[in-house]
Amino acid sequence: MARNGAVDRLRRERNLAEKRRVLEALAALEPEAAAPGDSESALPDDRLRLIFTCCHPALAPESRVALTLRTLGGLSTAEIARAFLVAEPAMAQRLVRTKRKIREAGIRYEVPDRERMPDRLPSVLATLYLIYNEGYMGTSSERLLREDLCADAIRLAGLLAATLPSEREALGLLAMMELTHARRDARTGAEGELVVLAEQDRSLWRADEIARGLDHAARAGAGGPTGPYTVQAAIAAEHSRARTAAETDWERIARLYSWLARFDPSPVVELNRAVAVAEVEGPERGLELVERIEGLDSYGPLHVTRADLLRRLSRAAESAAAYERAIELTENPVQRAFLDERRRGVAGG
Repeated sequence: MARNGAVDRLRRERNLAEKRRVLEALAALEPEAAAPGDSESALPDDRLRLIFTCCHPALAPESRVALTLRTLGGLSTAEIARAFLVAEPAMAQRLVRTKRKIREAGIRYEVPDRERMPDRLPSVLATLYLIYNEGYMGTSSERLLREDLCADAIRLAGLLAATLPSEREALGLLAMMELTHARRDARTGAEGELVVLAEQDRSLWRADEIARGLDHAARAGAGGPTGPYTVQAAIAAEHSRARTAAETDWERIARLYSWLARFDPSPVVELNRAVAVAEVEGPERGLELVERIEGLDSYGPLHVTRADLLRRLSRAAESAAAYERAIELTENPVQRAFLDERRRGVAGG
């Protein structure tokens, strides 16, 4: 494990050095390079400065985030495609088009000053969020958790929140990451098998990190949520406060997902809301909501959720088929093993 971490760090440092050389070469094409000033002192980290640099407002939001993830985030095109719920060839074409637009439009690579940072902040937050998600889920990894990506995202989110203390969304993102990451030791069992949230040994959750995350979530949400990350921090806080799975306030979590849908009306949010509603109103109601969701046929968690709800409704054959579909869409071997065990369990009655 330590050796893997060291290799990951060396690879990441080499990649970052190469990305910096690329950006410097692109900037050199401009007739006038941006002079260092307030922007340099406002962002105390090279990696964070480069992310702000890549998240240029002249590019479409999804394109700038995708390019930043590919250039600086350490994610492959396949991983980025999964994050955006699109096919890998489509994402590859989007990246090519984005690079062509940068070249043809002569877009300047420069670190924004403090006054222009808010224009780029949503894309920077989305970039850090997706880096953390890939680390947490390990979709293309042999391990369930990619500690290097999670640690990078949390470190950068912490620096960002400290640099821009009035931006509550930045603090909310940090809180969500801290509260989720605090559960990492309980996510796998003695043999490395996946342990779902409801079955985790909560004594393994890191109390100091939870306390810090709860404080950040409370400060971010003071006066009401300001965006998707303050809401997600509040959801993570509800899970963290529950001493047992049975004590989880699912009614409040369901309400929070309804809030989240106002900021992010996506099918993934609707899926998560359906899970919460199922805990409050029962699996039949949850399944009803899941069946209404469109656009997620290639999204593994949709089929995992269907499979679990069908299992709880004693619809074994349908549940097994849903688990089979989820397995087809899952690359991580730890997740696949867990799903296959569940599939065999329902198939065997």
